[in-house]
Amino acid sequence: MISYQDMLEAKEYIELRIKNKPKIGVILGSGLGNLANQMKNLIEIPFSDIPHFKQPKALGHSGILALGELNGVYVAALKGRYHYYEGHTLSELTLPVRVLRLLGAEILIVTNSCGAVNTSFKPGELMIIRDHLNLTGNNPLIGDNIDELGPRFPDASEIYTKRLRDIAHDKAKELDLKLNEGVYAWWTGPSYETPAEIKMIRTLGADAVGMSTVPESLVASHMGMEVLGISCLTNMASGILDQKLSHQEVLDVASKANESFSKLITKIIKEV
Repeated sequence: MISYQDMLEAKEYIELRIKNKPKIGVILGSGLGNLANQMKNLIEIPFSDIPHFKQPKALGHSGILALGELNGVYVAALKGRYHYYEGHTLSELTLPVRVLRLLGAEILIVTNSCGAVNTSFKPGELMIIRDHLNLTGNNPLIGDNIDELGPRFPDASEIYTKRLRDIAHDKAKELDLKLNEGVYAWWTGPSYETPAEIKMIRTLGADAVGMSTVPESLVASHMGMEVLGISCLTNMASGILDQKLSHQEVLDVASKANESFSKLITKIIKEV
């Protein structure tokens, strides 16, 4: 279990290496790490150097904290994340978000690559997360509450801030970029869902399904951060098309969507 002291040690290690406090934190999902290359005065710190951070094992997740300016805003970007299916506790998994908040970030932009459940969506498109379904039976807030971070029973009626969703849609229109909006379902992985499970997930009201994002968003909201979730729809979920799923397909489609994704994020950061 990660303690409050562990969080402070990680925060203090990073603070000694930077001159500014980040205003915005960004989590860059599978194949979406190139945004950090656009930062000015870039400082990169490997996760492995930061106390209590873990090194991601999934392909497409380099495990680097990148700090620098984007459109005049000081940003802290996590190039990659670690996942529940890798065997980490949810306390360990959400530590980087806790630390971003302690460093000063007031907004979290969390991104992922995921499968489309809504059959009107297409691979390569983006989706703003309006709400989520936690289908794992677990929650990162279980355990002793750290009162310095947030309340014991936080409200969850607006995890993904409407103000930020509206800004994202406005900026997508400026870029002439199709931007879907929907509900994201969190699945533990590492196996992809079965066709029967996808039918269930669609019946429950989800438009996309993936193996991340929900725990980080819950923790960020618990700490009073505004949250914007953006999914890159890299494939149609299991059973929709007559083909098997692969992680390489996820990385390939995310790589192709990287340019439009980066432009959208950059415009959003300038506005907020």
